[in-house]
Amino acid sequence: MAPKRVKHPTGRTAQPEPRHSVRAEEGHKKVELVVTAGQKKERIDKFLAAQLENSSRAKIQKFIDDDCVLVNGEPVRSSYRILPGDRIEVSIPTTAPPDKAVPEDIPLDIVFEDDYLIVVNKPAGMVTHPGHGNWTGTMANALLFHCNKLSTINDPYVRPGIVHRLDKDTSGLIVSAKDDATHASLARQFFDHTIDREYWALVWGKLSTPRGMIEADLGRSKSDRKKFAVVEEGKFAATEYEVLEEFKYLSLVRLKLHTGRTHQIRVHLSHIGHPVFGDPTYHGRRINYGESTPKFRQEITHLLKIMNRQALHAKTLGFIHPATKAHLHFDSELPEDFKAVLAEIA
Repeated sequence: MAPKRVKHPTGRTAQPEPRHSVRAEEGHKKVELVVTAGQKKERIDKFLAAQLENSSRAKIQKFIDDDCVLVNGEPVRSSYRILPGDRIEVSIPTTAPPDKAVPEDIPLDIVFEDDYLIVVNKPAGMVTHPGHGNWTGTMANALLFHCNKLSTINDPYVRPGIVHRLDKDTSGLIVSAKDDATHASLARQFFDHTIDREYWALVWGKLSTPRGMIEADLGRSKSDRKKFAVVEEGKFAATEYEVLEEFKYLSLVRLKLHTGRTHQIRVHLSHIGHPVFGDPTYHGRRINYGESTPKFRQEITHLLKIMNRQALHAKTLGFIHPATKAHLHFDSELPEDFKAVLAEIA
């Protein structure tokens, strides 16, 4: 039976109150709501801002961006319009995140810098910008300390200057913008796929062909919302690869993105049976090729201690400078852990 409608003092009909519950879990609290029949169709950020105490649409949008809001078990965008029967789950950190990123004196490996942009060689372990579980110590915090100004297009409070990102444990080159015009130009080049980007990876096994194209649609994993997977209803994704060198049970591969999906390289390589070595999320830290002997397992254990993350590095980056129109191209050395593994298996 639909909830009974009530009258406001003004005479307007009130929307029925959604059914909700609150429970505590370590580090955060869970708020669960069920949208009742008769609730008007509206954006989820607006709806939740009205339902949750001490919340604003901006704060709700941050929760949504950090995948802390699920509708019927799936993440959504802020523009999603709620429907009767929707089950909404909001995970709210018990320690409130800062309202904006703050400058932090964190060393940066600066490859290039001028009045318009800055190119940084990001180390593995550094998060690109603040987000759920990583509100400080990010590259954005370091950029705020180093630069007098940064662009404001992509959420100036949390992502100042951030045009694109690399996964936390992926090392390599990343460009940030110091003004909005530069940001818009770089973002357009990324959207048009005219940016030159080359990744190097160590992968399990020997690929069947020396070069090729992996084309498989990607979306959220149905079993774990933090992961991505090849799914029928996913978005088109294409990754070009070329084998640079083969070893006994690993291969050094050069990769180029033709689309820019989250975790694309890692998921695509795992999908074809050649996970990135050391990748804890997509099967790279288990033995995928080689012998099942104690000596071999000991060797792999030793290598995984050296490479305690995925062996993936954004090695080159090229683009048209938004102001000077010059074509800039940058190359970076492989990080020490990557080189150490190569030295061991050569």
